[in-house]
Amino acid sequence: MIGADGLARCGWGASTPDYAVYHDQEWGRPLRGDDALFERMTLEAFQSGLSWLTILRKRPAFRLAFDDFHLATVAGYDESDVTRLLGDAGIVRNRAKITAAIGNARAALEVPEGLSALLWSFAPPPRPARPGTFADVPALTGESTALAKALKKRGFRFVGPTTAYALMQATGMVDDHLAGCHVAAGADDVMGLTA
Repeated sequence: MIGADGLARCGWGASTPDYAVYHDQEWGRPLRGDDALFERMTLEAFQSGLSWLTILRKRPAFRLAFDDFHLATVAGYDESDVTRLLGDAGIVRNRAKITAAIGNARAALEVPEGLSALLWSFAPPPRPARPGTFADVPALTGESTALAKALKKRGFRFVGPTTAYALMQATGMVDDHLAGCHVAAGADDVMGLTA
């Protein structure tokens, strides 16, 4: 789809200004770093059953509420933090997802190699070509199913195979930008952060 700026984007990426910025600057770009990937994992889990646009627009409030997704800080949250988060109208107030985020932070700190290394170890090899249409983009893959299983075994919650694949797409583990999209294949690791 050609946007108002004349750039060809994946159809969803041209549907709103918020999506255009996210599509062009973040989605599908390699992201590393334990805190950064914990943020994306948490937001993908909160998105379950909602639109991504809802989560994207609430992202600044999520960052504030969850101390910028600093793993050690979130892992230290207690019931008073759960109560605080349930009272925060700026985020999605779902007790199960909030307690899962806290539990996932604790589980991430137990990963010897670090969360980033664990997640990236499930990245598939690059495809020979980008998908032609979104009908060619899977909702889950063998790799995302294996990742979800490994995360569950380590105590993570709200990261099933479909959520795991959305995380892989969002963080550049797979390139699901469509053929013809202006975002360069293998875009530089502009989001590369350290653990």
